[in-house]
Amino acid sequence: MKISASIYSDAARPLQAVIADLVAHQVDLLHIDCNDDLSVFNDIKLIRSICHLPLDLHIITSDPEKFYPYLIENPVEYLTFQAEPLQAPIEIPQEITAKKGLSVITPTPISAFDAYQDFDFILIMATIPGQSGGVFDRLNFDKIRNFRKQYPNKSIHVDGGVNPEVSFILRQMGVSTAVSGSYLFKEASVGNALMNLTQRSIGSTYKVADFMTPLHETPRFNIENIELQNVLQTVEDGQMGVAMAVDNDNLFKGLVSSADIRKALLQQLAHGRDLNELDVTKMINKKPIYIKEDATVLELLQLIKNSPFAVLYLPVIDSNMQLRGIVQFSNLIKAEI
Repeated sequence: MKISASIYSDAARPLQAVIADLVAHQVDLLHIDCNDDLSVFNDIKLIRSICHLPLDLHIITSDPEKFYPYLIENPVEYLTFQAEPLQAPIEIPQEITAKKGLSVITPTPISAFDAYQDFDFILIMATIPGQSGGVFDRLNFDKIRNFRKQYPNKSIHVDGGVNPEVSFILRQMGVSTAVSGSYLFKEASVGNALMNLTQRSIGSTYKVADFMTPLHETPRFNIENIELQNVLQTVEDGQMGVAMAVDNDNLFKGLVSSADIRKALLQQLAHGRDLNELDVTKMINKKPIYIKEDATVLELLQLIKNSPFAVLYLPVIDSNMQLRGIVQFSNLIKAEI
């Protein structure tokens, strides 16, 4: 996941010093907030004279057209317009070649993006825009997951409340870029902050239930009425490479992964047996590792670290061993591409 540094979050130093610090620590992008102010292009010109880092410009305005000539003259790599003040869907001139995004605040549904399906990404504002140091709103975890499901080929950017713990969750959810401002500059150094955001989690505020894939989206089958075709179809339809086994009371009984299926089929063929005679219950891993829904992010990380094998997904259960959802880790790879 890329880190886009919000350059105006450090008001104590001159802009030149802030940029030099970020360049020295090899931040990925420079995030520039613009609240309907054309003078922002003076700063853009200054930054261009100092460094060659990609610029991530976020504009809040009800009159986007007045920015177009300036954007053509002063190109940026990423251009985002805030959805809420717009009076109608906008059409950005072809001469503006930046990757284009639409920004939405927490109360705005992701359906706002439907009118901008030619855009490259959505920017989800997880705190109040312009409020430095705000706390990430948990509602945005659902928003991220739902957008990923509806627009699997679009990138997701997040701005607001990104600390090391949130950063880990966002990477797990496949977010490609996180904007960080106050956290970057309140640490002992920008370098320390960047390392925390990209490598480890500090503290633990959020629970697994806050960001897991919920039960209704989790591929699962009933172990009481198990058939090979049903299991295979459940794994295929779920597109996660795994399906959970539950009983009539939704108690978690194990899981079947694509690897479990391949192993069982190969063994059946190796012994010259008819595939229709395969005992499907033998495919079920009845003792997989799992995580409780009220576990913290720190506990999740410790469980993964202590696992003797690579963890691609974790069933999530409640205190009664009922299945509640799943946590996937394939998105961690996607977020780094």
